[in-house]
Amino acid sequence: MTDDESARLRAQLEECIGQPTGSGGPSDAPDEVNLPMIRHWVDAIGDHNPVYLDAEFAATTRFGGIVAPPAMLQTWTMGRPTIQGLRERGGAPSEVGSRMLSLLDAAGYKSIVATNSELEFERYLRLGDRLHSSTVYESVSDLKTTARGTGYFVTWVTTYVDDDGEVVGRQRFRVFKFKPADAAGATS
Repeated sequence: MTDDESARLRAQLEECIGQPTGSGGPSDAPDEVNLPMIRHWVDAIGDHNPVYLDAEFAATTRFGGIVAPPAMLQTWTMGRPTIQGLRERGGAPSEVGSRMLSLLDAAGYKSIVATNSELEFERYLRLGDRLHSSTVYESVSDLKTTARGTGYFVTWVTTYVDDDGEVVGRQRFRVFKFKPADAAGATS
């Protein structure tokens, strides 16, 4: 890639910062925060804190009632899987439309690996809360070389709000979009 092409790509990537990651607007939770989903979560995770399931116990706590495990934040607005074409998409359960990731794909940075996720909680969710989320690109690193290859760390942030517009939490998610290093250690 020439210096001009690199500069043009960098400018295009910078234009994506603050922009939505997908084609639509906010994601609305299909259901309110509810006891059956909490029960499934705590059974799957094995976190049986009584404040999540025992109404009598939860009423005696600072919460005054049942609350959802904070780590469930993302589950309330997750889209349902799109099964049709699953194999053709390489196993991804839902469609992802993204200008920044498409720009990187077109520039040859076609491999991707999730590197980390950070959750931030403003308050516990209560039964009956209905969440809405919106996701924007927060940052893109300079070109980096790692053992996996050469590419860019891309971070997006999802902000979760309740029906009153009160922020209840955020999730930052970071991926590395890269050109894999070949067996000799050089990048392709």
